[in-house]
Amino acid sequence: MTYVPRRVKIVPPEELTGLELTGTSNAAAGIMGVTVAMKHIAEETGLWKGLKALSKLNQRDGIDCPGCAWPEPPHRSSLGEYCENGAKAIAEEATERKCDVGFFAEHSVEEMSYWSDYKIGKSGRITHPMYLPKGASFYEPISWNKAFDLLALELNQCSPDEAVFYTSGRTSNEAAFLYQLMVRLYGTNNLPDCSNMCHESSGVGLGETIGIGKGTVTLEDIYKAEVVLVIGQNPGTNHPRMLSALQKCKANGGKVVHINPLPETGTTKFVDPQSPINVLKGGTKIADYFLQVKIGSDIPLLKLILWHMLKENERHNGVVVDKNFIEKNTLGFEDFIHTIRSLDYNKALQMCGVEEELILKVAVLLSANKKIISCWAMGITQHKHAVNAIKEIVNIHLLRGAIGIEGAGLCPVRGHSNVQGDRTMGIYEKPKEEFLNRLDGHFKFSAPRKHGYDVVEAIEAMDQGKVKVFVAMGGNFISATPDSEFTGKAMQKCGLTVHVSTKLNRAHIVTGEHALILPCLGRTERDVQNGIEQFVTVENSMGVVHTSRGNLTPASPHLKSEPAIICDLAERLFGKKFSLNWSEWKSNYDLIRNEIEAVIPGFDNFNQRVRAKDGFYLPNGPRNGEFTTADKKAHFSPVDLPNIDVGPGYFVMMTIRSHDQYNTTIYGLNDRYRGIKNERRVVLMNRKDIALLGLRDKELVNLISDQDGVERRANHFHVIPFDIPKGNIATYFPETNCLVPLKATADKSNTPMSKFVPVRIEKL
Repeated sequence: MTYVPRRVKIVPPEELTGLELTGTSNAAAGIMGVTVAMKHIAEETGLWKGLKALSKLNQRDGIDCPGCAWPEPPHRSSLGEYCENGAKAIAEEATERKCDVGFFAEHSVEEMSYWSDYKIGKSGRITHPMYLPKGASFYEPISWNKAFDLLALELNQCSPDEAVFYTSGRTSNEAAFLYQLMVRLYGTNNLPDCSNMCHESSGVGLGETIGIGKGTVTLEDIYKAEVVLVIGQNPGTNHPRMLSALQKCKANGGKVVHINPLPETGTTKFVDPQSPINVLKGGTKIADYFLQVKIGSDIPLLKLILWHMLKENERHNGVVVDKNFIEKNTLGFEDFIHTIRSLDYNKALQMCGVEEELILKVAVLLSANKKIISCWAMGITQHKHAVNAIKEIVNIHLLRGAIGIEGAGLCPVRGHSNVQGDRTMGIYEKPKEEFLNRLDGHFKFSAPRKHGYDVVEAIEAMDQGKVKVFVAMGGNFISATPDSEFTGKAMQKCGLTVHVSTKLNRAHIVTGEHALILPCLGRTERDVQNGIEQFVTVENSMGVVHTSRGNLTPASPHLKSEPAIICDLAERLFGKKFSLNWSEWKSNYDLIRNEIEAVIPGFDNFNQRVRAKDGFYLPNGPRNGEFTTADKKAHFSPVDLPNIDVGPGYFVMMTIRSHDQYNTTIYGLNDRYRGIKNERRVVLMNRKDIALLGLRDKELVNLISDQDGVERRANHFHVIPFDIPKGNIATYFPETNCLVPLKATADKSNTPMSKFVPVRIEKL
């Protein structure tokens, strides 16, 4: 009998919630940020419980924030080492709302599919393991034993390459290490993760040029930098604690340059709510220069900056180009120089849309200072030419010798709190041979060498019927991925889909033929195994490994930790096939860390060092001026001007977050900094474009993506006039992920191009 997928809605409903425009904010954080944070805490957890969690958030021996991966400072505030969105993340995880057995008995998956992602997320914490049988519309409770037996049976009935194991960046080092070990013992490298959709371009670009796919700076370096470039990033919303670091840099005389299509409140002005003087002064201006680049035009802009830096070098007797550093440490300088000297200057200027005088000022600033740090995020990585853009950023640093010295280097700013640690632990579909050799030698087996699926490849494999079991360790796969309708239908072609989760999301509703939800502990909750309280570890955006220990009572006695879930599944899956200590590992996480120490370089004396008050830094050659490429040299890269023309009638759309969300978790319906209240279905447009199309403010339009011959639609979006370059528009995700074609990906990294989507605008 042919399986007929459930008739669920894959794309969020076209539900309008009552738009109000309040005017953009002129400063980030401040007293208003504290007020909003406490409001979320009071509504979700109650003040006592929420404040108990917040008192330990990002403190030594406390809870690592489940939000961003920005590092903690050496001197932590006793008033609170967290931001507004960190408090919202805690409120969301520690909520008193429950998504219990009664909830699932009342609401079918078909009904819930017509809810917004916001409403789904507000259903509360999942309290029991749940099972959606074949042909059923309602989840029903299932025991842990039966759930593990079912999953092990399904995995053992299919080929290892017919199973996909996804990982979210929230997963701890201990869980990630056990997960990849279990998957490779099972026999596949199908380990896609959220890095594939965000900083994969950074890993590729940095790996090819300096030999490591991570940043090279410390937090103290940012304090000491003379110039910080903030490129394609909105720290005020996505990494708010970064603003404190930039404020310290400014206090030490540093300059900040913000390069982005949108002006963002956080880089305009920051009010430190813990400083009465800063509050009274009205805050600190962060960005000294704002270069409003057109979407996707970062390479032309960077080339123009480099062109002017070479001119400055000629004017000042060769002091800009660090010849000694270049001769000693790099290759490819002449080919790189040729691409800059032969630049079509006027074309690059027209492409980027930035004033020539402003470009010159920034080039002079970089030419006069050596302590330069470049920070970037999704605004760089989610483009077709993302890897080349990162290489051009590296070129600036190699030209000046601004890497491997105090106050200088490269800083890809990671999103999820342990996405970098997951990759360090071996969550990667293309593992290196040396890692597999260490895994083989220590655990006495032969790990698979065939590369597995990344996220995009996994979705394509699902669509082709090649995936029978899909397992997700955290995350919201349906809402996080591109081409929503296609992805959802592909997921429905799987046999069994399994999600290890804390809260309900759309991936629990758009499922395979049958589905499991396995509820796990959150970061805020005490993890007690065999009567002994455990802690886990994470790696922050700058390569520091440190502890995380929850302090709240778990939302339900039926929750398991992620390491325990993996160990219990592995015991069912393998039986006596491998003589490994799964039961001991889940009872004592120190034993897991011993295994990590034996396999992963840099984790010597792991259990001892991670208990130090600030953890420890992992080895990073380029941070010390020692490049870890095959030839031990840093590589200049000759980069061509990209073709970014989308043709007449099309706008270039970028997806963005509101201030009331983190990744796909939506805390509320407001975007306070951009002056948008009670609505998410909005499209930010240049006022001249609005007039040219004959539209009115707040008018409803449809957005259409069809350049690959397939029409994708996102209907009913309010037009909002905003300071954005002509021809560019911005919308929130996940509402417009449906417009991002699955095959539209970055060269080399295969990262979806969520920041460069050609669309047409249709009047209703």
